[in-house]
Amino acid sequence: MSQLRNIALTVQELEEGEFYWVLMEAADYGVEDALSYLPIEAAGDPHLTYANALVAGVAAIRKMFGKDGPRTTDVRGP
Repeated sequence: MSQLRNIALTVQELEEGEFYWVLMEAADYGVEDALSYLPIEAAGDPHLTYANALVAGVAAIRKMFGKDGPRTTDVRGP
């Protein structure tokens, strides 16, 4: 069975009033007591509000990964 990938969504305000969603995936390496994430996808155009960027980020997750969520493609047998 495939495993669920560790995907995080954040919103960044790169310029005042310009909000971008960013999807990140947990990296296999990290520092003790901290998780490391690498960006995998980001908004190309800014949104006017944090809330709009957040909703657009969720829509991007749904579009990219479908109803079953982000799953690994590495399926191992018994």
